[in-house]
Amino acid sequence: MNILPYKELSELFSRAGLSLTEDCALLLEKYADKIAEYNKFMNLTAIDDAAGISEKHFLDSLLIFRYCDIENGAGLIDVGTGAGFPGMAAKLYRPDLEVTLLDSLKKRVSFLEDVSRETLPVTCIHGRAEDFGKDPLYRERYDHAAARAVAALPVLAEYCLPFVKEGGTFIAMKGPGEDLSAGENAVKTLGGEIEKVIEYSLPCGDSRVICVIRKISATPTKYPRKSAQIMKKPL
Repeated sequence: MNILPYKELSELFSRAGLSLTEDCALLLEKYADKIAEYNKFMNLTAIDDAAGISEKHFLDSLLIFRYCDIENGAGLIDVGTGAGFPGMAAKLYRPDLEVTLLDSLKKRVSFLEDVSRETLPVTCIHGRAEDFGKDPLYRERYDHAAARAVAALPVLAEYCLPFVKEGGTFIAMKGPGEDLSAGENAVKTLGGEIEKVIEYSLPCGDSRVICVIRKISATPTKYPRKSAQIMKKPL
């Protein structure tokens, strides 16, 4: 078993303000098994112990449901999903969601397709956010976008806000220490506004920040720019 036993996992979630059904725990266990299987030959995550995966990946991903309002049946895109956090975990916790996982590395997308076949259906896309963010099939089509990434907020916002429809939100999952006010100009330029910032800690003591950005107007058509421009000259 590559996650905590159900009783311990349920107690971990409960202490953090979330409930966990046995059915969801079984799906998360299948997911963790796949991570362990693929981690033998590709670098999905450096965290490979049951307690770490349970807390620092699953619980950390799913705390968006404690701090953010994500309505029943909503469309959620996870931009730069990596090993599927938070998007894949979100689907297993909330099967009502229509989840899309976008990543630029084909091997990771193949892994996520395998997880989906073993658990619940999600849409997996191999590609770059700056390309799909301009595609009419994906641009401003989602109720929510999420990213759990180390990039600064001005960069993340340009990759993610173009996917969000007006009235929806971009959920930026961050570590501590970033001056989020430095992203306000980028957020405004892209049609959003910072609605709230939640600071909290995981049970292990690791600090986390969730920045919720509301999409209040359409993103100008020239955004997102090419990745090199985004990185060289953030908004």
